[in-house]
Amino acid sequence: MLTATTLPLFDYLPPLSPYLPVALIKVVVGVLGVAGVVYLSLCGWLWVAQRRLMYLPSSTIEMTPESFGLAYSDVWIPLDEPGAKLHGWWLPTDSGNPLTILYLHGNAGNVSSNLGKAIQLRSLGFSVLAIDYRGFGLSSGPFPSEQRLYEDALAAWRFLGDEKRVAPHQLVVYGHSLGGAIAIELASHIPHLAGLVVEASFTSMGDMATLSPYNRWFPVSQLLNQRFDSLAKVRRLKVPALYLHGEADASVPAVMGEALYHASGGPKALWLVPNADHNDLTTWAGDEFGQRLHQFFQEHVLVKP
Repeated sequence: MLTATTLPLFDYLPPLSPYLPVALIKVVVGVLGVAGVVYLSLCGWLWVAQRRLMYLPSSTIEMTPESFGLAYSDVWIPLDEPGAKLHGWWLPTDSGNPLTILYLHGNAGNVSSNLGKAIQLRSLGFSVLAIDYRGFGLSSGPFPSEQRLYEDALAAWRFLGDEKRVAPHQLVVYGHSLGGAIAIELASHIPHLAGLVVEASFTSMGDMATLSPYNRWFPVSQLLNQRFDSLAKVRRLKVPALYLHGEADASVPAVMGEALYHASGGPKALWLVPNADHNDLTTWAGDEFGQRLHQFFQEHVLVKP
């Protein structure tokens, strides 16, 4: 005969409430609702904050061309917005080279932290205008955006024509990284430029988003409001375009530079530099960098260096 001490344990449990499944469903729905609100809030934060994640300007001018013994002048480029102006450095040359280069740097720092490339281009016999976009360096604000960056490059082009008497067929636009996307946008609207040089740039910000750690958890491509769709724009290019990319670029894969080249309209060339990463292409390229530039201009540019 079974005693109380030998009865199965479940004989002592109270009967389950018929309302428990409903209560459990309410808890689960509540948790999912909170999680959904949090997730949507994070998506909203990515939408609003992406410019702060994408653009990393600095207002500190660390050096000037004078630090390297080079003659230069500060330039101030007016914008349509009242009181707004861009700051840049004009590095003229007396080499007799009729070509001028507008240099557009990437997403970080300012014209001083990107001075090395401007000086290198100047050493190859080109006059160079290097500018800071709004929100960078000494240029006025507000904080950068895709549309403002395009407007700033266009203002620099107009300045060169109005103040330096540089005709479109004498101007080469050179952009590095994000600057390459800005240069492509400018060149797509000015078909008579002498040339375009795009170094270590990407196909689109949507493609770059697929490489982001955020992409594992959020629909980053769909949340972008800064798109920089260069791949679509290069198809319309008519200017001679030279694409440079480091084969070891860990920031922007070299396949993106190849894709831009293959999609590009008009005369074009591609140079993949072995061992080069995102910011040291010219170091690995050495003297061949200048040789490649001059060769491209001699073959494709109407105004010969």
